[in-house]
Amino acid sequence: MVTIPIHDRNGHEVGTYEVDPAEFAPKINRQLMHDAVVMYQANLRQGTHKSKTRGEVHGTTKKLYRQKGTGNARAGSRRSGVRRGGGHIFALQNRDYSYRLPRKAVQLATRMAIASKIRDGQVVIIDELSFDVPKTKEMTTILKKLGCSGLSLLVATAAYDENVYKSSRNISQVNVSPSAEINALHVLAARKMLATKQAMDLLKERAKKMKTIPNSPSSR
Repeated sequence: MVTIPIHDRNGHEVGTYEVDPAEFAPKINRQLMHDAVVMYQANLRQGTHKSKTRGEVHGTTKKLYRQKGTGNARAGSRRSGVRRGGGHIFALQNRDYSYRLPRKAVQLATRMAIASKIRDGQVVIIDELSFDVPKTKEMTTILKKLGCSGLSLLVATAAYDENVYKSSRNISQVNVSPSAEINALHVLAARKMLATKQAMDLLKERAKKMKTIPNSPSSR
């Protein structure tokens, strides 16, 4: 069991939060987390690279010179990949890099990532985080008082909060995500995770539900 202090907006401790990393994942599988991160990063790639083959570059198909009698090595098309201005021998083509791991593996990797943050003491809990209007300056002050300034940070909220998002989007290395949309890449890419108490409750509840879901007949 890990006890995490709960802070208010001024950085004062107002309580404690007890959480067992085993509630999210009984053990940490680094290979699974790595596979999940690589999958998310691959899915972010556009794959719009393109270079021309010898059949696509401009130029004549006429043989450069006769086969014999010139003293030169025999040569054919000017568009050959070994010549300047010719096509690429192994030309790049547009491609889709995206792929999917099994859904349960992705969900488990996310729970493992959260459990690893808790075990390493990289989770900061705030009792409440909201703004009447977007205020980047106020958000920056809160992060400084919580010791999260200047770090790559994931801010986990209970639900989508437009004012919190707009208050954080111009702060370098700070990302905001509702608890229901957090994935392994979000968690592991950040040095620390700042979560509201309500968001942590929802993450625990969601992890508990996933553990109690019986296996489907197709997965047996």
